[in-house]
Amino acid sequence: MQVGTQLDCGVFEHQAETLRLIFQALPIGVMVAGVEDRLLLFNPAAERILGTTGQGGACFPERTTVYGWYFEDQVTIVPPERFPLFRASRGEEVKDELFFVRNLQRPDGIWISMCGMPLRRGGGPASGGVVFFQDVTEHRGQLEAITLLSRVVEQTADSVMLTDRHGQIEYVNPAFEATSGYKRTEALGETPRILKSGLHDAEFYRQLWNRLMEGQAFSGMIINRKKSGELYWTQQTITPIREGSGNLTHFVSVLQDITEARKQEEQEFQLRLARKVQQQFYGSAPTVAGFDLAGASYPAYETGGDYFDFIPMPAGQLGIALGDVEGHGFGSALVMALTRAYLRAFATMNIELDQILAQVNHMLAQDLEHGHFVTLALGRLDIARRCLTYAGAGHMPGFVLRTSGEVDHTLESNGPPLGLFPGSSYSCQKEVQLEPGQIVVLLTDGITESTAPGGAEFGVQGALDYIAAHHDEPAREIADGLHQAARKFAAYEPQNDDITSVIVKVSKQKSRATDCQ
Repeated sequence: MQVGTQLDCGVFEHQAETLRLIFQALPIGVMVAGVEDRLLLFNPAAERILGTTGQGGACFPERTTVYGWYFEDQVTIVPPERFPLFRASRGEEVKDELFFVRNLQRPDGIWISMCGMPLRRGGGPASGGVVFFQDVTEHRGQLEAITLLSRVVEQTADSVMLTDRHGQIEYVNPAFEATSGYKRTEALGETPRILKSGLHDAEFYRQLWNRLMEGQAFSGMIINRKKSGELYWTQQTITPIREGSGNLTHFVSVLQDITEARKQEEQEFQLRLARKVQQQFYGSAPTVAGFDLAGASYPAYETGGDYFDFIPMPAGQLGIALGDVEGHGFGSALVMALTRAYLRAFATMNIELDQILAQVNHMLAQDLEHGHFVTLALGRLDIARRCLTYAGAGHMPGFVLRTSGEVDHTLESNGPPLGLFPGSSYSCQKEVQLEPGQIVVLLTDGITESTAPGGAEFGVQGALDYIAAHHDEPAREIADGLHQAARKFAAYEPQNDDITSVIVKVSKQKSRATDCQ
């Protein structure tokens, strides 16, 4: 019996030593508490993880604050009764709870995942507890990065599609559903062929697939088709994904819907083209003996509805036109071009100004939608006799100024705007004899209605005062200067209307031609 007892003790001591070695070698932290919540065991892994030294016999609830244990908000300190070892000692099982530990040895803090269980003898009450824990800071960082990446992909405005190496769709984000019209459940298991528009030939897709299978990324524009059948432009990037061994496993495709941007780009191109064409209408004023002529137009937008022209007319006379199309932008520019074409066609005929206006009005009334119209000032300059005949269609007055800047003649409209009423009639004003040094001025309301920040308008008088102060300058400089003066008056706020003027300066030398009758 004595020998047996010695053998049993030897076996127990051997087992205890084995357990101690295992306990010391465990890669996870272990803390064991006995009665009265005294720490009995605190292995090296626990010391390494927490950056502190375990003290046998210490009362662990008193040490939770020393260790700096916090809940996940990293602010609220874990009270003793919520500490897993305390709860395990009272019979509770704790499973995978997350805590944040920050102390002098771990000033940046670490994340601890902990579980615990009670220690019992037979089926009796808990006589202590044990907890196991490990540092999951790196894992949590990776998890947070993955979570963030997932949120980015899920919430990005661009469509994201993931396929396997055979092209079968494994994932699409919400933006893909919104853009393409295909629900995620409808897209998964399909291939990108569901987006095929039919506008790219088979060779395009063959070269694309060969490029991807070679491991090269693709970036370019592709026209796709939505579930509804609607076509849309995408700027698409497809990137091959490789595993650690280098084998292709997936393809990730990011599709940015650029349909609206494409439409805007096309519209801007058309506007630039229209502006270029329109500017060709505003050619240099002709050189006319005894006169200095100029016109200048500054649209509020890419294209404008204002119009000026110098038109050769029969018997060596020159037509001078200034028009203002109702509205702004591209539509007004088209109406302006149409008006110019009609006016030039009828001006070549040997008919009076009032008849020209009546004919142009008749044509525009058939072409324009109800409520659209054109105001027009039309003069005919008899170059040899230095005489001016004028007729206006709803346009603001023009003026003949003396050398002093005073108004010698007001050129009033004598009929309604063009395009409103098919049967409108017009009449010509009495022929005006132009004297040396006089200036003929035609304006659009973009000049006179230029508004200062306080609400005051530049007005007709503002324009006439500017011309009087600069009457010795060339006609072109006066026309350009009027625009600058109006813009300065408006404190260079965004221009709301086209600004156009025509200036005709009469030479100061006396003409030998016959006076107007």
